[in-house]
Amino acid sequence: MGAFSLITDAERRVPRVVVVGLASCFGCQIQITNAEPYLMQILGQIDLQYWQLVTSEDMPDEFDVAIIEGAVTTREAEQTVRAVRERAAHVMAIGACATTAGVTGMAAPGLGGRVGEVYEGAAPESSGELIEPRPVSAVIEVDSEVLCCPIDPMDFVAALQRVLFGSNRLPDTRTLCSDCKRNETECFYNDATLCLGLVTRAGCGARCVNLGRPCNGCAGLSPDANVEAARMACATYGVDVAAFDKALEMFNQVNPALAESGDE
Repeated sequence: MGAFSLITDAERRVPRVVVVGLASCFGCQIQITNAEPYLMQILGQIDLQYWQLVTSEDMPDEFDVAIIEGAVTTREAEQTVRAVRERAAHVMAIGACATTAGVTGMAAPGLGGRVGEVYEGAAPESSGELIEPRPVSAVIEVDSEVLCCPIDPMDFVAALQRVLFGSNRLPDTRTLCSDCKRNETECFYNDATLCLGLVTRAGCGARCVNLGRPCNGCAGLSPDANVEAARMACATYGVDVAAFDKALEMFNQVNPALAESGDE
C-alpha cells in the first residue's frame, strides 16, 4: 500500500473518495471545509462518493481512497475500518483521534471503571460494545496520516495531493524542538514552563509555540523522541517530571513507545 495515481492511469478514472467519522468531535472534518479557497478545486479532482458528516446514506461498496477521522472505540468501529481497508487502495487517517487515539485514548486504562463513573453503571445499549480506544493504525494498516488536533486544512490538501498524484516524500520523524530552533523562538523551559516539544513529532511548524503557547503534543510522540532524556531535562529546568508524564497521556496513552519508555 502507499501513494498512487489514479488520475493518470490508462482509464483516466477520477479517484472515488469516502470520508468516514469514528469517535471524535468531527472537528478535523470541519477543518477540511476551511480550505474554502481551494475546496472546489479539490472536489474537482475527486469523486466524493460519501461523507459521513453530511449524509445519512450508507457508504458505497466500492471506492479508492478512504479518509478516516476518529478513534476506534467500539467493535462496530473496528469492523468498519477493517471493511474500509479491504476496499480502499489507500487509507488516510486524519487528526489526533485517528492517529494517536487522541483524548479518547485517555480512557483506555481501566475502561470498565471509567465507563461506570461516567454513566453511573453500564453504558447505554446504543453505545454498542465498547473496547479500549485505539488509533486506526492499531487495527489496520494506514497508508498516510495528517497529524494534530485539529488538522491544518492545508496540511490535508497537501497530503491528499500526494495520494492522488504520487509522492516519494517520507514522513517527518524529528521532534518539534527543531522547528522552534528554526523559528528562533525562545524555549519555555527557560521559564520552567512545561512544553512537550521535546518529544512531539514535528511537522506543524510549531504553530502553538509561535503564538506563545507551549506544545501539548497533539501530533503524538516522535519516533526519534527520547522520553527519558526529556524527563531529565524537565528535572534540570525545574519542571515537574510527574506533570510531564501526565501531559503525555492526552495524546499518547495507547502509544507503545510511551510504555516502552517506562511510563505504563
